[in-house]
Amino acid sequence: MTTEPPPSDAASIPLPRHIAIIMDGNGRWAESRGLPRFEGHLAGLERARHIIRYLARRNFEYLTLFGFSTENWNRPDAEVSGIMTIFAKIIDQEAREFHQMGIRLHHLGRLEALPAGLRESIVKAIALTKDNTGLTFNLAFNYGGRTEILDAVRAIAAEKLSPEAIDETVFAEHLYTAGMPDVDLLIRTGGELRLSNFLPWQSVYSEYYFSDALWPDFGEKELDEAIATYQRRHRRFGGL
Repeated sequence: MTTEPPPSDAASIPLPRHIAIIMDGNGRWAESRGLPRFEGHLAGLERARHIIRYLARRNFEYLTLFGFSTENWNRPDAEVSGIMTIFAKIIDQEAREFHQMGIRLHHLGRLEALPAGLRESIVKAIALTKDNTGLTFNLAFNYGGRTEILDAVRAIAAEKLSPEAIDETVFAEHLYTAGMPDVDLLIRTGGELRLSNFLPWQSVYSEYYFSDALWPDFGEKELDEAIATYQRRHRRFGGL
């Protein structure tokens, strides 16, 4: 197996339009410091705040953060309740600053299953920022990739389209990410090497980047390295 050299001028290589991140390692970060797991989620949210602003300032187009999966409901009740509470507060606090920065908030997942307070916070933030033209920040919360695909299938079935009318474009238009580009760079922190039901349709041609850093420790330097690694790769999309 041969390794191709990196481009001589990375600055000339297009940046990823859509970055998606599996923010893994909050609980382990807290436990390694003798802290409750809840403190790890607080630290993880603070890291997310910095990353969102960093990419917005650099004029990136799309960022998707995996905040809570459909499988995370199986965690202890106290942990789940704490996550819901802090996310509702953070979104209320951040929405106005997002708006001032031109960030548009979009939700991926089943919104109706969330607690009323969190659901209302998300809906208000989406409405406030809907006309912004800067970074689109997708919050994947109560999200599952298989659930998204099933929801798309159900929506298409409800429209009673003929089988011949259903192609990849039509299917993509029924996903939570309708109208957005597929993921160019998918990052997972925390040292795990799996996708965990995250954006399976949108990531079929993504470049993957796995970091051993726990999410609260994944800063601007680590993100820049992930982006630089993406720029050194050669994307062929099945061609030569």
